[in-house]
Amino acid sequence: MSRATVNRLLLGLIGVLLVLGALLVLAGGLDVYRHLGVTPPGWWPLTSPHQPVLSTASRTRWRDRGWWWPAVVAGLAALVLLALWWLLAQLRRPTPTELELPAVAGPGLRVRLRGTALAEAVQGASLGLPEVTAARVLLLGRGRRLRLQAILLLEPGAGVAAAVEAFRAGPAAHAAAAVGRTGEQLPLDLRVQVARSPAPQHPRQQRRRARRAARVS
Repeated sequence: MSRATVNRLLLGLIGVLLVLGALLVLAGGLDVYRHLGVTPPGWWPLTSPHQPVLSTASRTRWRDRGWWWPAVVAGLAALVLLALWWLLAQLRRPTPTELELPAVAGPGLRVRLRGTALAEAVQGASLGLPEVTAARVLLLGRGRRLRLQAILLLEPGAGVAAAVEAFRAGPAAHAAAAVGRTGEQLPLDLRVQVARSPAPQHPRQQRRRARRAARVS
């Protein structure tokens, strides 16, 4: 499961819990149950505007138990540690620092390649493709989960299908061969953008520019 998927699941779960809690508080604060003639069960929280969110019995129920405060502290500490772990996971660089390549000069030889160097090489090769004016390439993942993420900006009117095929057959195939994926492609997340053609100028604007140029000269 990728980091983006985990983030979406966690944020979605937290969002659902917050929305449900807000709806319960709102329903009790606005006295919705009485207006609708609904009698919620006795354990239902906040059923009227004059009722606190946590009753006195709920707040003092476990205070005389020896395990209560250690359990509260342990739970809060676990939440803090999970939050810190999540924060560090977001700050961690997704690009692999080094890639171990298959030996090319005999057994016992370890050849390593910087991940940023491979991404820069793919980006440079992408700029040499026809009709490509700008490119950005990242190398993500590790091991068998290694993948390419690329963005290509094409000239106005360029063919998208031809650009995609040229990238897959050229830079992407060379990157796969560089990391030992002979005969197979690296997983690719490719986004292609075509630049807009410059809007035609109105004859009046052309005359104004001509006058300004004449004044300057």
